[in-house]
Amino acid sequence: MIVCRFALAYLYYPMSQQCIDPIVGKILAGWRYDISGLAPEMCGDYESHFAECEHCRSRQQIHRMIDVGLIALASVSAGVFLLAFGVIWHLGPRHAFWLEIAALGGFGLSALIWLGVAVATPAPVTVLDAAKEGARRVHDRLPEEIRQRLPEELRIRITGT
Repeated sequence: MIVCRFALAYLYYPMSQQCIDPIVGKILAGWRYDISGLAPEMCGDYESHFAECEHCRSRQQIHRMIDVGLIALASVSAGVFLLAFGVIWHLGPRHAFWLEIAALGGFGLSALIWLGVAVATPAPVTVLDAAKEGARRVHDRLPEEIRQRLPEELRIRITGT
């Protein structure tokens, strides 16, 4: 069975899509390609591996998209349950109490799922990094006179220097 899985994996991924260092690749796969919690001195080798290995870099991107997608889905779900609670409370149909309890329970479950995904994955860090990158791009496109009017503390946080 294990041999079949590996054989199928080699057939599925072309040679260019295999990890260039299988040992490091397996370590990263065990961590779901998340190196955000590592000490800076330990990140160097893994960051260089991501820079060189297209396979691991694409896997990391897939995992981050799944993480952000789960947070977005839980957020939308919580919003729908809150909307349902508001509609039920406003309209006041028969058995409204039980419907309100169900809507609040759904909201609570969605909030717990959101919290679990946010704690167990690096998705919030990924979203924060994307927001910082967007702010840097906007900052770089601003005319010099407007950039100079920004407070020094804000400029340092945006540019990192």
